[in-house]
Amino acid sequence: MDFMPIPNSEILGVLVAIFSVTIVAASSYYFLCKKPKGCLDPQKFKEFRLIKKTPISPNAAKLRFSLPTPKSLLGLPAGKHVVCRGKDSEGQEVTRPYTPITLDSQDGYFELVVKMYPKGRMSHHFREMREGEYLAVKGPQGRFSYKPGQVREFGMIAGGTGITPMFQLSRAILENPKDKTNVHLIYANTTLENILLKEELDAFASKFPSRFRVYYVLSQPPEEAWNGGVGHVSIEMIQEYCPPPAFDVQILRCGPPGMNKAMAAHLNALGYSSSMQFEF
Repeated sequence: MDFMPIPNSEILGVLVAIFSVTIVAASSYYFLCKKPKGCLDPQKFKEFRLIKKTPISPNAAKLRFSLPTPKSLLGLPAGKHVVCRGKDSEGQEVTRPYTPITLDSQDGYFELVVKMYPKGRMSHHFREMREGEYLAVKGPQGRFSYKPGQVREFGMIAGGTGITPMFQLSRAILENPKDKTNVHLIYANTTLENILLKEELDAFASKFPSRFRVYYVLSQPPEEAWNGGVGHVSIEMIQEYCPPPAFDVQILRCGPPGMNKAMAAHLNALGYSSSMQFEF
């Protein structure tokens, strides 16, 4: 049987058409699947608009800031923080580190939980800040890096606003179905009203009972029934509510300087090596 030869120009045209379709398909897949670039710059402050300010305790508030578009991501890895810039009561510039409680799974905005101390310089800025105003932020920053499964269990000891990096990391762990890390949190405050993010922490404990435990400690507990700890975080509390020393265990701590120092002494006495500890 004789076959009619196909002109070279037609073969070339077909090949060009196939190549063009392949390139368009690959480009479309890349742009559809490509993760949006984060909005942060580690060297340069960028401004974000405050869209919601919600009091959550007598001296703390949750602040929500919008990102440039509804699909924008902040671009902050779990375990990292940002630096915020404002002005104190005398008009002097001040910067402070803060850890957002939202993750990059949340697009369109990010949230900070801030405590406003009477004489705090950055506290003054947040206290006076109104919805619609802008906050200067840069990042990511921080020495701590996290990847799923880097330890078997985290013990966390937090005081006051030191809960924010613990909350952020716990949320990243628990919301990742591939991450099997267990979390044991001891959270110390003065009064019941001072416990920040309690509703969210209790929800974690309820939803992930085998992976997340939280033990609250109050120096001024309520007069009615209180089943948490009383006083300051003790060496006995750490023994009971944190995982024991092991090569695949790490204890994280974040709180006032005095508390951090005391916790370091407790952990050293219990046999946790320096590689098993990290202070935010």
